Amino acid sequence: MAPKYHPTPLSGGDRKALTKEIAKSRAMTGILAERSEEKRRVGEALIREADNLACQSWNEKMWSDGGPAQPSPTIGQAINGGFPWLEVKCSRCRTSSSVDLAAINRPADTPVHLLEGRLNCRKCKKAK
Repeated sequence: MAPKYHPTPLSGGDRKALTKEIAKSRAMTGILAERSEEKRRVGEALIREADNLACQSWNEKMWSDGGPAQPSPTIGQAINGGFPWLEVKCSRCRTSSSVDLAAINRPADTPVHLLEGRLNCRKCKKAK
């Protein structure tokens, strides 16, 4: 974007006033940019905390009741909330294993419960 052109006033007092206003505007630009970055950091921390709480809630529900798995946090929420690994049991042989959510070839907005039918152990995948 091209810089804004301010026509220079003819009188000395108006030129001084314009120069002063431009200096104030430039100073406010820096202040507002700093505040924006600060608010963004705070917002990202709050989102991370909300994702962590959603994952903890889902973990407790799955542990205490065994389900239902729906609704579940998304893969992106789990990774952002500090839960990059998913502990699963094979639906065929009941073997437990851990899955790295970052390595799964699915969009980040995919709910974790949709992975349920696709996760089998290596032994059962070879048997198919």
